[in-house]
Amino acid sequence: MKTYIPLFLLALSAVTVSMAQQADSTMVGRGAGVPNKTQKVSIKPYGFVRNYLVFDSRRAVTVCGGDYIMIPYDEDWNIPENAVTGFVLPEGSEERFDRNATPQSHFQALSSRIGVELHGPLLLGANSSGKLEGDFAGFGTNNTVLRLRLAYVRLEWECGRGIARGEANSLAGGSSNRETSTCSVRHSLLIGQDWHPLSGNIMPEVLGMAAGAPFRPHSRTPQVRYELEHGMLRLMAAAMYQYQFTTPGPAGESTQYANESLVPELFLGVGLRNDKLYAQLGADFSSFYVRETMNALPDGTPTAAPYQFHGRVNSLSPTLYFQYAPGLFSLKMRSTLGQNLGHLTMLSGYARVLADGDPSTWHYKPLTNFSTYVDLAYGKRWRTNLLLGYMKNLGLADGYSIDADAIFMKKGITNLNSIYRIAPSISFNTKAINIGMEYEWTAATYGDLQPDGTVANDDNLRQVSNHRICLLVKYNF
Repeated sequence: MKTYIPLFLLALSAVTVSMAQQADSTMVGRGAGVPNKTQKVSIKPYGFVRNYLVFDSRRAVTVCGGDYIMIPYDEDWNIPENAVTGFVLPEGSEERFDRNATPQSHFQALSSRIGVELHGPLLLGANSSGKLEGDFAGFGTNNTVLRLRLAYVRLEWECGRGIARGEANSLAGGSSNRETSTCSVRHSLLIGQDWHPLSGNIMPEVLGMAAGAPFRPHSRTPQVRYELEHGMLRLMAAAMYQYQFTTPGPAGESTQYANESLVPELFLGVGLRNDKLYAQLGADFSSFYVRETMNALPDGTPTAAPYQFHGRVNSLSPTLYFQYAPGLFSLKMRSTLGQNLGHLTMLSGYARVLADGDPSTWHYKPLTNFSTYVDLAYGKRWRTNLLLGYMKNLGLADGYSIDADAIFMKKGITNLNSIYRIAPSISFNTKAINIGMEYEWTAATYGDLQPDGTVANDDNLRQVSNHRICLLVKYNF
């Protein structure tokens, strides 16, 4: 752990020196050969120390040391309800119990964060900026490894002329103050690791680290993103790759399915935005390359030796986001018809399937689910919040059936029917400190996986719930 912090600080120092040297040598607008001596690189450190005290009434699927919760685990009885002997213990018997119905609690500060915002000189006629951010929830034997969260550079052009706002004013003989411009057209290019466009950086105001997942796609990913703003209109196009948030598959959760596809994940969105309203309609497309070692042909005929089958799983996921925030009140909503979004911390995936009437070859097809949340908040110094979340497993497209048990899901959970969540919270907020308490009820409905990828709605359908109490103390700097 001690070796990571000096390396992180050394990287920040190198970035600072490099940008400072660049600021002295950058040419200003049309003044060819004239060094830019007026614009200096500004560095703004920020971060917080955040501690969670958490109680769970049941074992749950979590990451980041338990701070990030998804759903409660299915029932796991020590003695089956119908044993081989035919003996059935009476309900409530102490001899028979659900092994996952075990309360637990923890207290830790893994999500404490440190970062720097960088604002540099004019580059290629654009205002330049960047961000480098990390926390301590990375991968390691003790889950306290410094983790890269955000790392990107951003160029912003304004007025649609390829001249940054401050430069345009300066060339016209006016002030270089950015806030005096009346430009209505702005476009930007971001290169590096940032929030996935399906996630966005506008999240539910919950206290928990999961920030509304798995009802909201959640991922930070390397990307190239272009955005255009004209009045209220917003357009976005992005190409993304995988790093920390990865896709499930035959070899486990890995970046290999995305890397070997040679096709980046793509997002296209259009929206409207003003001081109070923000609405966006978008769609995400992915095409992952999958390889499996097989011991039999699609029709079940055994082979003399194992052979490799490969194919692609193509997915399309439309999403709708809406936010209305007048004054102290805030309403946020997102609905996503997701296909194979396991790499966005959704309980989703894909399957190896056989097409109806065609037993000659396999295909990979995405599983679809519908997820939505509504987040309501009110207040300032004292702020209350309520999150309502719902997810439903819709299975495969018509005409396909899963080949045996060849289904690849996030966290290996293949028998999930639906999820519900209700999470009210209250917090006290100042510039320096946030103190809050949140109650979160999450119910997951499990059953039997069907050939079409859905989960049976019959007598074996069962619901388990987790009650989480979260206490938060956060100090900002």
